[in-house]
Amino acid sequence: MDFIAARRNMVENQLRTNQIVDPVVISAMSEMPREAFVPKAAAGFCYIDEAVAVGNGRYMMEPMVTGRLLQAAEVMSDDVVLVVGCGTGYVSALLADMASTVVGLECDEDLATAARNNMGEQEINTVSVVQGALDQGYPEMAPYDVIFLNGAVSRVPDELTRQLAEGGRLVAVISEPGQVMGKGTLYTLIDGVLSRRDFFDAGTPPLPGFVPAPEFVF
Repeated sequence: MDFIAARRNMVENQLRTNQIVDPVVISAMSEMPREAFVPKAAAGFCYIDEAVAVGNGRYMMEPMVTGRLLQAAEVMSDDVVLVVGCGTGYVSALLADMASTVVGLECDEDLATAARNNMGEQEINTVSVVQGALDQGYPEMAPYDVIFLNGAVSRVPDELTRQLAEGGRLVAVISEPGQVMGKGTLYTLIDGVLSRRDFFDAGTPPLPGFVPAPEFVF
């Protein structure tokens, strides 16, 4: 399979046609070999506009959803970024081209090992892959200019938003109970106040460990 042509078609037919125009995002997704971050059996269809299974019930997010979230995050070259649920490391690798430091947080030991191996194979040395509960973030390196949730969640825990720097951005797909489609969502912390903006519909597989807060019933 011609992966270079497949990557070019992904950019032209899935990214540019869905309002993804940021040259930094386009460049990163044009150059990073997506096929290197999926099982060999999935390499032939990893550029289609669908989530791709990477093992242990986890998925690589769709290209369009990835691109729109990255664009909304407005990543700067001196940013420190946390990727929650880094999986096999694809989004972390993209961000390595866009930011100064990236922390990839993963709860699954096998996926964390795969992510570390993939960083080595791609000769990326600005990404640290750490293990821990996804909903707790990684406070050891906080605050973060950008937090990227690499999968759908029902809500963003306070523990994560507390790790944002002033002016920080958190991007996620929020899939609330009862919703047919999730929402690509941008949270921004300005003057200590967290604001939220939903900006596109998105269906993407969930991250583990994010349980809706219990509701009181009278």
